[in-house]
Amino acid sequence: MATLTSDGAYTFDNGTPDAVPQMRALESFLDPITMRRLACPVLRLGSTCWEVGAGGGSMARRIARAVGENGHVLATDIDPTHLVARGNLDVRRHDVRADPPPGDAFDVIHARLVLLHLPERRRVLRTLARALAPGGWLVVEEFDCTTPVRVLNAPSDDAAKLFAQVMDAMMGVLQDHGADLGWAQDVHTEMALAGLTDVDTITHSQSWAGGSTGASLYETNSRQLAPDLLAAGLSPQQLDAFRRLMRDPGFAVMSYHFVSTRGRRPDQAHTP
Repeated sequence: MATLTSDGAYTFDNGTPDAVPQMRALESFLDPITMRRLACPVLRLGSTCWEVGAGGGSMARRIARAVGENGHVLATDIDPTHLVARGNLDVRRHDVRADPPPGDAFDVIHARLVLLHLPERRRVLRTLARALAPGGWLVVEEFDCTTPVRVLNAPSDDAAKLFAQVMDAMMGVLQDHGADLGWAQDVHTEMALAGLTDVDTITHSQSWAGGSTGASLYETNSRQLAPDLLAAGLSPQQLDAFRRLMRDPGFAVMSYHFVSTRGRRPDQAHTP
């Protein structure tokens, strides 16, 4: 996921060394969930699809395989460093906040961990809804970070307290950069307001043990946000201890709540 700083730069930069492990952790956790949400009747052979904020490109590649050689996938990102065009998959540099949609008749548009970081999130959602073909589906997936992540097992009370302290600081940094940590709860309503029908939402969460790919996401985020976390009052020693904790098999924590919402553009009516 990417979040904007006050000067418009991205905190989670695709060009940094930590971007790859971050994307791999997210893909491992989220891709199977997303593919279930995109299954028929959403994705069909021959569909034309737009993957917004494609990041490492794993979902764009999965969708390209699902729609077959007669389908087409356009993967866009503000920084398409990790995206590779091949076969029925095209790549384009694109800023969903400022650039016009790269088409207006997509059968499926998917945006994962993108809109919650954009101050223009409601306007962007309506733009995406208007870019659907009649009968097309919009799938928006976000983390709901309003509820503190629950520690299931920790080697000590101090370790559990440290985890909570670092996570609170990370959430504060994201909010300071314009993220809406509760946006996931609003997507269903916003889709309905945008004129989409058949809107439905699911929420997924699971346990992550220390040393798992999931727990590595928390560690990687602590590295990516380190300057801001230090400025917020955490010490280098606390961040080092947090990272060791994320690799401790005696530690277990719940994942962020992942909220997947999808809605369909009516066959005839135009979206607002």
